[in-house]
Amino acid sequence: MANYRVLSVLTLLFSSVSSLASVSSQAIPAGYYQVAVQERVPAEALYSLALTESSKKLPHGVRPWPWTINVAGTGYRYATRQEAYQALLGFMRSHSLKRIDVGIAQVNLGWNGHHFRSSWEAFDPYVNLHVAARILRACYDNKPGSWIAAAGCYHHPAGGQPARTYQAIVTRHLNRLQPATGVLASHVVIEPSAGVTP
Repeated sequence: MANYRVLSVLTLLFSSVSSLASVSSQAIPAGYYQVAVQERVPAEALYSLALTESSKKLPHGVRPWPWTINVAGTGYRYATRQEAYQALLGFMRSHSLKRIDVGIAQVNLGWNGHHFRSSWEAFDPYVNLHVAARILRACYDNKPGSWIAAAGCYHHPAGGQPARTYQAIVTRHLNRLQPATGVLASHVVIEPSAGVTP
């Protein structure tokens, strides 16, 4: 079982070998398609969101990193899940949960921590992505028409400039992705936002 979990995490972290040949575009790892299909969100939107939330430069390019914590606007990346969890326990003693985001999609523990059975589970990349996808889907369902706008809601539900700035970053990541094809292809509506240059 442990080997399966390691393989699952590696599948999420690294794109297919074909993406290494292209510097200008990046393939979406299979795990994102699996979660996206189950949660009814576009894989491109979910992966772009994860890149925006937890990017880390790795030997094969920039990828979302599951052992990431953000506390009051400061990001921390750890080498292992255990290191991230130990750090989180310390942060939880000294900061409000509403100031702590965790995992590959940086789910806020104060507003959305109830989606996890434990703070340890929040670092499970698949569980974290499922929770993020549900939040993203709820944002989209609340105001249908644009997954980019839904991403802005994911980051800052009140909207405004923080949401627009976030949308621009997600759009930049989205524009670097290889287009999805086949049965799992999704449609992401991008519309210009006033005052934001992607």
